Amino acid sequence: MAASKRIASIDVFRALTMLCMIFVNDLWTLSGVPHWLEHAGANEDFLGFSDIVFPCFLFVLGMSIPFAIESRIAKGQSGLLIAKHIILRSFALIIMGVFSVNMESGLSETVGIGRPVFIILMVTGFFLVWNVYPKAAGWEKYLFSACRIAGIALLIVLALVFRDTGGGYMQTHWWGILGLIGWTYFLCALIYLIIRNRFFAQSGVLLFFILLCMAGSNHWLGFFDGIVVGNGALHALSMAGLIISLLFLKYSGRFSVNRILGILILSGCVMIVAGFLVHPFWIISKIKATPTWVFLCIGIAAILYVFIYWLVEIGGLENIFRVIQPAGTATLTCYLLPYIIYNVFELASVHFPEAILMYPLGLAKSLAFALLVTGLTALLGKLHIKLKI
Repeated sequence: MAASKRIASIDVFRALTMLCMIFVNDLWTLSGVPHWLEHAGANEDFLGFSDIVFPCFLFVLGMSIPFAIESRIAKGQSGLLIAKHIILRSFALIIMGVFSVNMESGLSETVGIGRPVFIILMVTGFFLVWNVYPKAAGWEKYLFSACRIAGIALLIVLALVFRDTGGGYMQTHWWGILGLIGWTYFLCALIYLIIRNRFFAQSGVLLFFILLCMAGSNHWLGFFDGIVVGNGALHALSMAGLIISLLFLKYSGRFSVNRILGILILSGCVMIVAGFLVHPFWIISKIKATPTWVFLCIGIAAILYVFIYWLVEIGGLENIFRVIQPAGTATLTCYLLPYIIYNVFELASVHFPEAILMYPLGLAKSLAFALLVTGLTALLGKLHIKLKI
């Protein structure tokens, strides 16, 4: 299979998903937010808007995998070298996830610094280690190497001194959002590297993860429960996106674009119908990662992507998304910036008027915050500050 250029609509889909993620992550600052915008409770049979965002991100993560790996193969990289990249990238995400999830447990006063300072130092360490430094020689090269070493040392020290409010050490807990992304990417990318463009084999992998999700939701796995992080639901979401990219990469010369889009719409509708068919057996729950949630989210993501593809690739409207482009091309930077902003605001005792922290005006505030983060991401990129793993 020849390597193909990235489809612009994938970057737009990723940017829109990240913008929505920052938006919904800011809803905690508001009061009176309608329930349909929020996350549903673990035992609540409900699909809120916030419950769709993370699945869409995993879906577009899967879509990116074939393009990224085929591009590396086209450049002459060996399978071993690509596997090494996958492992290192996954490891970085898992480390960031573990640090982030431990901050949810609070910080003991015995650490000697407040939680806001700890988080700012933590994110600073991430940037020092995984920043995309400009190509340099001489003293600049040594300076950038020193920055990476300093970042590693900072993260090690923070991990060693960390104690939660109960005096406990740093733990994996549920790995955090970034950690879950890391584990999902690790397995799905390695599977793609091994199977490559065998469409039906990849579809079989998707079916395996769906069946694993069903078995896990019924508590049938016993000792093997958690053999992959989660119950296979997150991997199924990414594998669904991966298979969609395979349709474009493998069959675009054989099928017309309209036929491929028709297949995607039909597949999305089938998944949504499947979600309703299995609803009597499992509730819709993001927290429990039920098969019903997986089917519905795959269907929604597939149909959403068709709409975005039509706007960007067929309608030529890519430029209308230019303002949010950094959220799709510097996604990790965009995701981590709120950690710094929130805690700088806390240290500076910044308070917003009560009126803009209440629904419905508060939604405009959260949207403005998401756009601000995207703009800062673009600004940092011009200053050669951009996370890439």
